[in-house]
Amino acid sequence: MSNGSSIPQCLLLPLADTRELQLWHFWLILGIPLAALLGNSLITTSTACDQHPHTPRYFFLLNLSLLDLGCISTTVPKSKASSLWDTRPISYTACAAQIFFFLFFLRAEFYFLTIVSYDHYVAICKPLHYGSLLGSSACVHMAAAAWGTGFLHALLHTANTFSLPLCGGIAVEQFFCEIPQILKLSRSHSYLREVGLFVIAVCVTFGCFVFIVGSYVQIFRAVLRIPSEQGHHKAFSTYLPHLAVLSLFVSTSAFAYLKPPSISSPSLDLVLSVLYSVVPPAVNPLICSLRNQEL
Repeated sequence: MSNGSSIPQCLLLPLADTRELQLWHFWLILGIPLAALLGNSLITTSTACDQHPHTPRYFFLLNLSLLDLGCISTTVPKSKASSLWDTRPISYTACAAQIFFFLFFLRAEFYFLTIVSYDHYVAICKPLHYGSLLGSSACVHMAAAAWGTGFLHALLHTANTFSLPLCGGIAVEQFFCEIPQILKLSRSHSYLREVGLFVIAVCVTFGCFVFIVGSYVQIFRAVLRIPSEQGHHKAFSTYLPHLAVLSLFVSTSAFAYLKPPSISSPSLDLVLSVLYSVVPPAVNPLICSLRNQEL
């Protein structure tokens, strides 16, 4: 197998070894993506039909819900179909498209989460400047930058990954196409460019995460100065779940992409991928609903 163009299809990892377990997996795990799809669809519809859709809170919430829908719709339906129909193949083109859209939605969502943390910081720590710092023009520019940067990130990684010569078979040890699994099929000396792109992505991710944590530290410091115990409880119950899910998303995705090959295993890769690709989109609607009682 000399290069990617000669590969007609890839084989995805089955989530169970026997037909009975595959069907059990289909029905038992079906609730998580359905909850994510239903929750994000309701939030998207409610936000679009709300009387105040142009406020920054609703604008960012609408974008996050759309990204959650896109992220979970990119990977889960194919996995469910594979479990139901006992089919593993995915075409090479579909594999590339899955990686592109998954990276696009995932990366853009992370940038929007960074923007949301800034929105929270301004609302709590600089309320008098909220209108000037987060006006309509600023919100549109930040949203466009998040979508555009996510698109560029996905395009560069996908194009670079699938330009590498592949060898070692066509089995992808994951329930969806993922860059680390595709790189395992590549010759060891040929993916230095992708490693360079990963280093840049890690640096940007780390910078955004530091910004997010710093924003919430300032928020919690401001909240602790409030004399009301009820205010403390409301603020912490509002922002801590969001920060916890964000930390889960960043830590599991970083470990999945940066872990040494020596500790890699199909079961570990499966758990990590579910934790960063399925759980956050399923939990985000609940957190957003608690944070925005007007919905």
